Amino acid sequence: MSTETNADTELSADVNTVLLPPVAPEVLAEAVENLTARLRKKLDAAIEGCAAGAARADDGSVAVRFGEDALVTLRPGPAGTVTAAEQALCTCLLAPRCLHRAAVLGAAPLADAEQLPPEPDPEPVPAPDPASGSVPGAAPAAGPGAAEAASGPAGAAPPSTPEPVPDALTAAQLGAAAALWQAAAEALAAGVTAGGAVVQADLLRAAHTARLAGLPRAEAATLRVVRGLRAARERSGAHRLGDLTGAFRELLHTAGLLASGTAGPALTAAVRRAYQPGGSLRVYGLCREPVLSATGYGGVVTHLLAPDGARYSVSDVRPGGLARARGAGSASVALGGAALDHAGLARGGLRIAGATVSADGRLGAGRGVQATPLRGVPWTEEPAAALFARPAAEAVAARLADRDTDPDGAAPALLGCEVTVVGAAGEDLLVREARADAPLLRLRAAHPHPELPHTANLRRIAAHPGLALRVLGRPDLDRAATLRPLAVGPVPGAEYTLRLPEEWLGRADLGYDLLQGSHFPPGTAAAPAPAGAAQGPDLLADSPLWRVRRLLETGVAGGRRAVAEAARTAEPLTSYGPLRRAGFTAAAELATALAAEADRRPRDSFGRLTDPSPDAYAWAWLAASTHLAAAERSLVAASWS
Repeated sequence: MSTETNADTELSADVNTVLLPPVAPEVLAEAVENLTARLRKKLDAAIEGCAAGAARADDGSVAVRFGEDALVTLRPGPAGTVTAAEQALCTCLLAPRCLHRAAVLGAAPLADAEQLPPEPDPEPVPAPDPASGSVPGAAPAAGPGAAEAASGPAGAAPPSTPEPVPDALTAAQLGAAAALWQAAAEALAAGVTAGGAVVQADLLRAAHTARLAGLPRAEAATLRVVRGLRAARERSGAHRLGDLTGAFRELLHTAGLLASGTAGPALTAAVRRAYQPGGSLRVYGLCREPVLSATGYGGVVTHLLAPDGARYSVSDVRPGGLARARGAGSASVALGGAALDHAGLARGGLRIAGATVSADGRLGAGRGVQATPLRGVPWTEEPAAALFARPAAEAVAARLADRDTDPDGAAPALLGCEVTVVGAAGEDLLVREARADAPLLRLRAAHPHPELPHTANLRRIAAHPGLALRVLGRPDLDRAATLRPLAVGPVPGAEYTLRLPEEWLGRADLGYDLLQGSHFPPGTAAAPAPAGAAQGPDLLADSPLWRVRRLLETGVAGGRRAVAEAARTAEPLTSYGPLRRAGFTAAAELATALAAEADRRPRDSFGRLTDPSPDAYAWAWLAASTHLAAAERSLVAASWS
């Protein structure tokens, strides 16, 4: 009985949280900033209980009552988002500087960039030369020799006409980046345990300043950290400590580069999905992929391929969760009046006139777009056949190289390979690529939700060892030799392979099509792999790099104090000796330096901190985290070859 009651309570809290409209980050930051120090200490406790009392009115407003004298009302704008302070009202005497109003705004979800009105372009005021030392709020140098490199040799006269710096950051951008670095460093030093609403508000204030200065990628990285802190403190099922650690690394890396004035144009480019004219296109369907997010969105993405190998996609993602993700697979395609649904497009094609395309290949549905259905192309014909001609190791190496230059951390592109089923490994499927000395690959469900057929399809395939398959999926670049399959098909010329219906055009979408017994060949393979075959070594899991990862995640979860306490409980030689013996000397040195910096808290004779700044600790954490990410990428690439 108690289990059912707890489940009902959690469900009720989630439903009421969804009732609250999204709030612009700057509105929440201003509300927290206006609180007194005494009220700020009570804010986290007030946020935890206020969402349960949310009620939606007929006019679209949402009200939350606090006792008999205080009623907070949120009146979102036409886009459904609270973007101004006047849209959040409270009836108490302290309003708008009251705890009730700040608590409701803090309990509401944060608005995405697409839900906010566009900001005016910042004034293109060139920044002073960072080497002159006149940049206000500049970040500290990344290395001990940075100051000498910037000032030049002693006694050297400054150049009379400095060379122009292309795409130089403005003074506003440098100041915003420095403020963002400071807020991120403070949040990292606090960790999840102390990263409550006040720390999050400081991040949101810095994120809004970055947005006004024309640094949308820095703002997006900050919002990912804030959402991660919220999920961690709420103990949400969607929280992953590793994801929050990666979000902190991206934020500190972005803010550090921007504040130093050495950032490239990629970090100042817009992140909004701007569609550009694409002319006339001819695209063919590859597969469908269900989309299910932790924020309640659901839908489908249909992946397309042009004759020249260019990748495109058509997406239909809206609020609706699991029900919409399941139903969108057969929904009509809203593109140029084409009489196709997503199931038909995944096995068909389109000739598009007046196409509009975003930078990531998404096709827009503008007024001038016209689309005509085309006959689909099987995977055995070009251009789809080229996806399976390239060894998977080469494709993954290219994806890892692209990831280094992708500031958004976008999902890697799809790759194809021909494999032979080895057997099951828990909920995963072990396969081996059809080439000499190929390693074992792990196929893991792209969407493990039990209401989606991914896991069930992998179980059916695992029951047929020796089965030859063509797999189209997305490599998991955070795990060794792991592929997230989206669709499978038979191998041309193979006897023991899938037997799919003709109307499926030689492939099955694992997120929508349910494989049946008639889709598999009778009997067994001529030489089936033994059941429970050895999984082989896992280069990433077997390496001692987990010691560095644990130290970094300890810092994210417990803050600087947790790292210092962990360093005191074990001798550095005992903790990081295995790293040195395995050849990871740099990782051991960086981890040792991080632990020492975390424990470095110099005080004067009165017990006051003489260096309270978290900058040095943040730089040490970022150095160890960046090195760890690079080392893990190398191991992931090696696991595919």
